[in-house]
Amino acid sequence: MEHLTINSSAEVGVGLRAQHFKDVKNLSIEDTSPVAWFEVTTENILCSKGRGRKVVEDLRQNFPISLHGVSLSIATVENLNYDYLEKLKRLIHEVDPFMVSDHLCWTGTSKNNLHNLLPFPYTFENLEYLANKVSEVQDFLGREIALENLSAYLHFNENEIDESEFLKLLAKKSGCKILLDVNNIYVNSKNQNFNPKAYVDNIPKEAIAEIHLAGFTDMGDYLFDTHSCPVHSDVWQLYKYTLEQKGKIKTLIEWDEDIPKFFDLVEEASKAYSIMEKL
Repeated sequence: MEHLTINSSAEVGVGLRAQHFKDVKNLSIEDTSPVAWFEVTTENILCSKGRGRKVVEDLRQNFPISLHGVSLSIATVENLNYDYLEKLKRLIHEVDPFMVSDHLCWTGTSKNNLHNLLPFPYTFENLEYLANKVSEVQDFLGREIALENLSAYLHFNENEIDESEFLKLLAKKSGCKILLDVNNIYVNSKNQNFNPKAYVDNIPKEAIAEIHLAGFTDMGDYLFDTHSCPVHSDVWQLYKYTLEQKGKIKTLIEWDEDIPKFFDLVEEASKAYSIMEKL
């Protein structure tokens, strides 16, 4: 399979959703400018040879693809799920993504998947534990992975360091990359009362593989990371600040609920592209 690379002058991507399968059929780069790549949810095609897999295979002829998972559950107290990793490794071989990512979280146990991305305490013990597990995953897959910071609605009293420091040290110890979700940073900063710019400042530029942007819902007492609306103006400002501090970084627009028409999603991507190009 030919390995497709991302045009460095157009580094914005969008998440592929079933609602847009008809829209992306026979697309070319010229049709979607400034969208240069697509992110595919790993589990949607992991064990499937159906329509979604065919759409990805066809799209892959013209666009680079990244795989973004929700089932690695790296922070579980249980051992790694090698059945899942075997399937993921096979999928990576078949799709040839330019990046493989998942979330820095746990999702339940082997007998009870909660289907949620759950936080954990940021302790030095957990840092060592996770660095070893991430290294084990990367050794098995034969490539580095990127891990995404979560939106969270609680703060653990057991925390010994803050989230940005934990991410920085984990990347240094394991050699993994960080998928920096700027929307999640903003949501957490409001829910947990910290400075989002200080969080961004603490993350080394060389550790960041990608940025995610999405919309949240203001619930009054807290912000809820719903991915159901356009990126908030304050998040756009934090994104601009991030690029000013770190330089141009591949950026993805996520939209998972109340999904708009495809070319409305492209318009949202255009905003990220515009900010990037003005740097």
